[in-house]
Amino acid sequence: MSAVRFYNSIPKAAELSGKDLVAHFVYYLTVEQGEAFATAGRLTQCFEECDLSIPNRMPNLLSEGVRSKPQRYVKATTGYRLHRSYSDQISNSLGANRVVIQTSAELRKLETQLPDGPTKTFLVETIDCFEAGANRAAIVMAWILAMNVLNNYVINNKLLEFNAALAKAPAGKVTSVATYDDLTTELKESKVIEIAKSAGIITKDVWKVMDQALGTRNSCGHPATVIVKRSKAVSVIEDLFENVISRF
Repeated sequence: MSAVRFYNSIPKAAELSGKDLVAHFVYYLTVEQGEAFATAGRLTQCFEECDLSIPNRMPNLLSEGVRSKPQRYVKATTGYRLHRSYSDQISNSLGANRVVIQTSAELRKLETQLPDGPTKTFLVETIDCFEAGANRAAIVMAWILAMNVLNNYVINNKLLEFNAALAKAPAGKVTSVATYDDLTTELKESKVIEIAKSAGIITKDVWKVMDQALGTRNSCGHPATVIVKRSKAVSVIEDLFENVISRF
């Protein structure tokens, strides 16, 4: 429910009038969600999603905003957009939260690229962690998801190639695998991606992405003094999604 997340990011949202909330939701729809324009119908959905009372004069508030001084809205096709100066005003009021909102919106777009199922559900919960400020947890979950996808791809599609490469560079006494559990219990994750690279299952560039992500995951997987910023979580999630999760 992204409209709810946006509403919760508005400073002192409960103190805003219905008129001002309409403007904020126009910002949400056109700036954060990237819609061409906002309509009374879409704005009503935002209010309903947030369990807020819907202003009785919604259409009038929009049309009046075009004529107001200073101007709030500009007419766009069959809907409305914020006047640039008023859009900047709302953006400034959101402050640091604006970065989080925009980043969350970008990450949420990743969800639409996956079919319904366990993988998508896990990605949704990974992004939930990010939006809650749990950057370490988001990185750990993104890594788990990427390895799950890669391991399943190896077992279902590239087992012969993987075992041929593993036989040339065994992990102790392990020279072959047969099941998903073998991959996850008999081999370290670093070994899995190394063999996957040797077998041509992943490219050297993808291996670099995964190797770097694994290092970050290791730093996040236990209590440490290292600070993990949101930008790092975004980078890891997007890299793993684009190069592993969506590819395999």
